[in-house]
Amino acid sequence: MKKIDNISDRELYEKMDYLKLLSKLYPNISKASTEIINLEAILNLPKGTEHFITDIHGEYEPFVHVLKNGSGVIKRKIDELFDGELMEDEKKKLATLVYYPEQKLEYIEKEAENIDDFYRINMYRLIKLCKYASSKYTRSKVRKLLPDDFKYIIEELLHEHMNSEHKEKYYKSIIETIIETDRAKDFIIAISELIQKLVVDRLHVIGDIFDRGPRPDIIVDKLMQHHCVDIQWGNHDILWMGAASGEKTCVANALRISARYANLDVVEDIYGINLLPLATFAIETYGDDPCLQFMPKIGDEEVSTTEKTLMAKMHKAISIIQFKLEGEVIRRRPEFEMEHRLLLNMIDYERGTIRLKGKEYALKDTNFPTIDPKDPYKLTPEERDVIEKVTRSFRTSDKLQRHVEFLFSKGSIFLKVNSNLLIHACIPLNKDGSFMSMKLKGKTYSGRELMIQMENIAREGFISRDSDPDKQYGQDIMWYMWTGKCSSLFGKDDMTTFERYFIEEKETHVENKNPYYTLREDEDICKKLFDEFELDIDDSHIINGHVPVKSKSGESPIKANGKILVIDGGFSKAYQDKTGIAGYTLIYNSKTIQLVSHQPFSSMEEAICDENDIISTTVVVEHKAERKMVRDTDEGKRMQNEIDELKMLLKAYQKGLIKQKYNI
Repeated sequence: MKKIDNISDRELYEKMDYLKLLSKLYPNISKASTEIINLEAILNLPKGTEHFITDIHGEYEPFVHVLKNGSGVIKRKIDELFDGELMEDEKKKLATLVYYPEQKLEYIEKEAENIDDFYRINMYRLIKLCKYASSKYTRSKVRKLLPDDFKYIIEELLHEHMNSEHKEKYYKSIIETIIETDRAKDFIIAISELIQKLVVDRLHVIGDIFDRGPRPDIIVDKLMQHHCVDIQWGNHDILWMGAASGEKTCVANALRISARYANLDVVEDIYGINLLPLATFAIETYGDDPCLQFMPKIGDEEVSTTEKTLMAKMHKAISIIQFKLEGEVIRRRPEFEMEHRLLLNMIDYERGTIRLKGKEYALKDTNFPTIDPKDPYKLTPEERDVIEKVTRSFRTSDKLQRHVEFLFSKGSIFLKVNSNLLIHACIPLNKDGSFMSMKLKGKTYSGRELMIQMENIAREGFISRDSDPDKQYGQDIMWYMWTGKCSSLFGKDDMTTFERYFIEEKETHVENKNPYYTLREDEDICKKLFDEFELDIDDSHIINGHVPVKSKSGESPIKANGKILVIDGGFSKAYQDKTGIAGYTLIYNSKTIQLVSHQPFSSMEEAICDENDIISTTVVVEHKAERKMVRDTDEGKRMQNEIDELKMLLKAYQKGLIKQKYNI
């Protein structure tokens, strides 16, 4: 911390240009001093609560619920605040009101004998809860989060003492006037949403918003409305980002997965992508083919046989197109070192077999009407026409482009925040513990620098003009990040998609995890990882998702003596049979790091009507001896720098080096 008296003239002159710019914001001693006092006060508040979530995979209902309840933080605050005052069913009703105020009020209004009494009682409770939730923030920060319609009223209520003899009538009159003017419902909705914002200061999404689940678009829409969020890209996210940029191989992969999980309606109805060319081509090309290996994975949804058959044909058609397009990229980019994934030329089309790693396997499906054995990676004119048309649709989808622009603006491959490192899958390592290296644009990178370069190149693939030579390379890198061995988003040596569709023997389906997943338990390797990202191993953690933790088999999400936390517990229903739970989340407040495991979510309707919260179990991973304050965070360090600069400005004013300005 810099003291004003210790600031030398030389320092002032070196920073004079900057200080003159700063003086436009703080034109006199009074303004600068006030801001220093304000920032110093904030530094001495407890750090805000951080909420970590990963691998959502389109499962919007449980995601929205966990987002609204702050992984149980709101319920815990209600329990603490109203202990001995409210019955358990009253606490549940209040919690549900905070999570779903609009929907819950509609339900209650139909049932309540005297709705005004309900309003009155719960408005007092919500104000009390809001005061409690806002107690660690300054008035100015709370003010920024206040809804416009009730900004003045809520601020008054939060800072008045309702038991004060002088203020009781004033306080009561505000509540009664809100009810009398028929604004109680709007007020309850506004203050409930404010409470949701106050209990979580910052949300971290550690990848994989897209694929498998029914509505990834709702998830992105919710994130775009969030007051403070960052995203670390997952391999499924970068796939859709690549597709939105116009990378045809990513488009084919995204469509294949959507067909596999019967989510083509999201592509067509939500994102407005025209799938008629693909459907028409699939019917014409695979009309007599039952496409049994390509039947979609469908849960409880009622889907007709005709629909399933069409989806299977579209699934097969886009899969074959994908394998051909991947061959084009692999041959175009030898530095990707993926020649072993060129499988179409390994097929004996007459015998219906394929030779892999010196062994011959029979194919489960031998109908390849669009493949020329002499040139298996060449797209037919019809296939080329299909992929060109659907790619154009991806690039011109307004909603998808908005969503992907958001992922680029709020996202990154990794994030260092408050002494923690957030990465979706892994830090790619060799078996000996050295960092995997890869050549990009003629230069070799490894470790942190490789991840930074991949991110930069991917951004070029989205932002650059079509005429820019970096455009194609950036698009190819996005596909590589989806499936390449040096990708920190993928974390495996291969993606055996072809083998899973066409070969029965499961020995060919194996996708070996990167050595990171075993070496991270080694103390020396662990220290090397933290050193690479300039983190103190004694006070830091690496937080991953990507690989579901098989809780029901006894696997722990806590690795390397608590230094690495893996919080993919199976939000996606496709993984819940393996994991035994429905997701992990992480809460990091000023005193503790808490790992929260969630049981499957029934439905939003049951949560509202029956007040069924997600059953969650919390384990304290780490308890801090001393409460972490804002000054201990990254934001606190930024504020401290700002204070030091303002002190220099004060000194410049005091010495007459910069003239003060006043409103006259």
